[in-house]
Amino acid sequence: MMADPAAGSAWRAYGALLFLDVTLWVSLWTAILGSQGALLMNLTWLWAFRAFSWFLLHTVSSATLDKTIHSFLKPWVALLCFLPPVFDMVQTLALGGRCGFSPVPMPSMVVLSAMTGTLVHLILDKAFPSKKVKKEQEARVLLMRVIHYSKPDYLHLGVAFFFLILAALFESTIPHYVGKIIDGLSGEYKHDNFLWAIACMSFYSFGSSMFTGLRGGMFMCSLSRLNKRIRHMLFQNLMKQDISFFEENKPGSLTSRLVSDTDKMGRSIAMNVNVLLRSLVKTCGMLVQMLSLSWQLTLLSFVEMPLLAVLQNYYNIHYQKTSRELQDCLAEIEQLASSTIKSVKTVRRFRAEAQELKRYQEALDRKLQILKRKGIFSAVHLLLRRCLTLSLRVAMLLLGRRLISSGQLSGGSLLAFVLYQKDMLSNMRQLVYIYGDILNTVWSAEKVFKLLDRKPNMQETGNWVPEKLEGRITFDNVTFSYPSRPERKALKSVSVELSPGKMTALVGPSGGGKTTCVSLLQRFYEPQQGRVLLDNEPLHEYQHQYLCSQMAAVSQNPVLFSGSVKYNIAYGLRDCTIERVKEAAKKANAHDFICRLDEGYDTDVGESGGQLSIGQKQCIAIARVLIRNPKILILDEATGKLDINTQHTVQEVLSGSKGQTVLVVAHCLKTIERADHIVYIEDGMVMEQGTHEQLMAKRGRYFHLREKLFTVDSDQN
Repeated sequence: MMADPAAGSAWRAYGALLFLDVTLWVSLWTAILGSQGALLMNLTWLWAFRAFSWFLLHTVSSATLDKTIHSFLKPWVALLCFLPPVFDMVQTLALGGRCGFSPVPMPSMVVLSAMTGTLVHLILDKAFPSKKVKKEQEARVLLMRVIHYSKPDYLHLGVAFFFLILAALFESTIPHYVGKIIDGLSGEYKHDNFLWAIACMSFYSFGSSMFTGLRGGMFMCSLSRLNKRIRHMLFQNLMKQDISFFEENKPGSLTSRLVSDTDKMGRSIAMNVNVLLRSLVKTCGMLVQMLSLSWQLTLLSFVEMPLLAVLQNYYNIHYQKTSRELQDCLAEIEQLASSTIKSVKTVRRFRAEAQELKRYQEALDRKLQILKRKGIFSAVHLLLRRCLTLSLRVAMLLLGRRLISSGQLSGGSLLAFVLYQKDMLSNMRQLVYIYGDILNTVWSAEKVFKLLDRKPNMQETGNWVPEKLEGRITFDNVTFSYPSRPERKALKSVSVELSPGKMTALVGPSGGGKTTCVSLLQRFYEPQQGRVLLDNEPLHEYQHQYLCSQMAAVSQNPVLFSGSVKYNIAYGLRDCTIERVKEAAKKANAHDFICRLDEGYDTDVGESGGQLSIGQKQCIAIARVLIRNPKILILDEATGKLDINTQHTVQEVLSGSKGQTVLVVAHCLKTIERADHIVYIEDGMVMEQGTHEQLMAKRGRYFHLREKLFTVDSDQN
């Protein structure tokens, strides 16, 4: 029933409310006896008394019980109060209104009513567990948020709902005239009545088709607008996140959220609510028609609906679980395929094709197992549903035959009722299924909302735009650990100053902290302690666009985007002329090989620059920096993949700009010796710093590193 801690409280609440209800019965009994039995109430008075009882019990329950227990007991209170009048009303209808009764039953009937209500409530709680209350409330909150994002489309959705109601009402009228046509053919034929029935059926069929098409078009338009809006907002927020976020989340998973989950999120409002409202309107319309044809057959139909609802609910629970598992599995498969294809050269280099194939096969096997479980459960659910439907359909036909024999029903009316009942069950199944599917798609929206609500773990950028930038950079006692490895300090109390118009070289063994300094300078991360200053102002105080325009970097493995050479060199610049692009390419010694390409500067470089060699990509990346003429230039092994002649040409350009602050991370001896200031970093700490001559005179760590580099350079030459 409920969780163990709350079970005792729930049973005590059962007893207290039942005692209060019995007290109400006894009070009424005493009042009637006090009036010497003169008061013999009819069915209306009984409904009024039980409505008052429900209001009183509901008020007491909400005022005295815990909110969770109150939510659990609400259906039971309704059953307890309204079972007696419902039973007496059905009994009266079955006996043709010939049943007189007192509103106060025998004590045995009170006990029987309470036991029946409790039993039905426990069965319903098994089918719809109360532990889902919290989740359903959370799902409703998420659904309301999705609806909030649909507000700009209120006009489209309003028109769509209007067409939906018209289509549902027109469609629910069609079986009525089908029955009229059958009655016209089977009985005494009347030409005018027959033609009128055909004309009405045709009119309602045409109206239903027309309004259904208009409804579908408006909903699809709203869905497209919502998807576009959500994806734009999500992509915009993703672009604001810190670098550590992208290191913690795989690209394939984020892509799945951006494409698949946003689509499901839109469907929860534009498609599922469409079907939900349509089924609800049709169900109400058909129920009225069914009651007008035969209340006996309608009551028999109501036996089938709760059973199908319980069966469908169990199926929905399993469907939601397997859908979430399948969704995660698909994201994993997409990530595996994406990472393998992007790194196919590395896979081929290490002969890891079999290993990647095995990983992909295991992911496919997991997907297959989930689909098998989903298929088996679906098959069992379908079998049970068909058996239940068939059994009750036979019972309905037997009862229909008896009603026709007694003259209470015509053949055409029975056919119309069967058509209504078939559509009614279909709509009821859709109502239960769509409810579960809305919860499922709304949980997809939760993942999207988490990304939409996420704030970067960095200080917000300021608005400082100085009139003149000197370019002095200071690492003031900086300590930093990567978010993925918080226990290991990548930098330990580092204090370094980069002077304007000077070249500073960071040297040291791999993993010493050189690249970390470069990352902090570009604001990919924020230091845990200390500050990184630019002209004595923290980096986060500067306007983001201004800082990016004054600082540029070239990495050892530059990234190019799919597009033309011109697009990549002028990347991020507006209204950049081809003359500026060519001038930057000439400085980077890239103009000659670009002109030899098939379409020159309009040549597509391919995905991640795959159509170019590594050296050509590096030249284009250098040209992309030079076209900006930045005040601060960061070179992380920027010329390592170039030939000797190109290296000399580019290095002259990169280090020859007057007033430019240059930070170089290099292992090339000639590059290091040209630096005005050298900083030796090892194990996250600054071990030595000074000019080349000063450090050589110390004969310390730099001296020994220089000896190794000299030997390597001699071997290469």
